Amino acid sequence: MFLYLWLVFGLLAIHQSIILSQYQIDYQSHGLAVINALVFAKIMLIAEDLRLGDRFNDKPLIYPVLYKSLLFAIALICFHIVEHVLIGMWHGQKVAESLSEIGANKLRGMVSISVIATVALLPYFALRQLSRVIGKDNFWSLFFRRRNS
Repeated sequence: MFLYLWLVFGLLAIHQSIILSQYQIDYQSHGLAVINALVFAKIMLIAEDLRLGDRFNDKPLIYPVLYKSLLFAIALICFHIVEHVLIGMWHGQKVAESLSEIGANKLRGMVSISVIATVALLPYFALRQLSRVIGKDNFWSLFFRRRNS
């Protein structure tokens, strides 16, 4: 889970730094990708232990995959807001000031991040649901054991 999230967050950080460098804006928060991946992986593990998103497990796989991807993308956005507030507090801002910065001018960015997060989580949850249905041993053997022709 952590490795997958680190890959996704790292690629997003690289993409953001490339875009901002076109406007001569220095951006170097690649270290945050590791921290975000660690924290969000922990949040996802706790949410899975609480059986968050298991509502559609008895339905065709597309339902739990889409539901969990959307649900965890919303959780990611909430985490992103909390992270923004904490960073603002670190820099001496009040909570209200940090939240006001998220306002309308960053709303498009939040919507964009939530769509990207939902799409990025689809393969992860698709593989998790497939593993749940066919069994972990069968799942791993399909990927890592030689099959006879």
